[in-house]
Amino acid sequence: MPEVLEKILKEKISADHLLYVSMKYTKTCDVMINLIKRWKIMMDYAFDGLLDKAKKKKLIKKIPDAPKLKIDLVQEVFEKYPEVMEALDEYQMFKLIDVLQKTKESEFRKGVCLTVTYKWKEIAINLDKLKEYAEIMDKFIAFTKKYLTEK
Repeated sequence: MPEVLEKILKEKISADHLLYVSMKYTKTCDVMINLIKRWKIMMDYAFDGLLDKAKKKKLIKKIPDAPKLKIDLVQEVFEKYPEVMEALDEYQMFKLIDVLQKTKESEFRKGVCLTVTYKWKEIAINLDKLKEYAEIMDKFIAFTKKYLTEK
């Protein structure tokens, strides 16, 4: 198994623990933010792995150093794959989670909600939304695993 895939799966295990254990017992917005950061780190590893594999397949000549250019290249090379494009859409918000305006509601209760202002829209991140994100991440990681392990 490639080293990058091990890093991705390690981050996924940590993220799943945050979602299914920590969120169940604490129900705080800080756990939500940490979960989103974990997903972002996991996606960074995945994008690096995808670009590295694309370079080996001679789909690209060079992997850029700048994060923005890497994301643009991933978008260009993998535009035919909905799993990657959907994950990229979420990644755009995830990478800004620290600087976005946030409002915390109903912490320590079942209806815990983190409202984030992103691109002039308010996005309510609750437990259901986190499960949607988790589904997107699962599809993306399944695609990445398949892509990285194929010959």
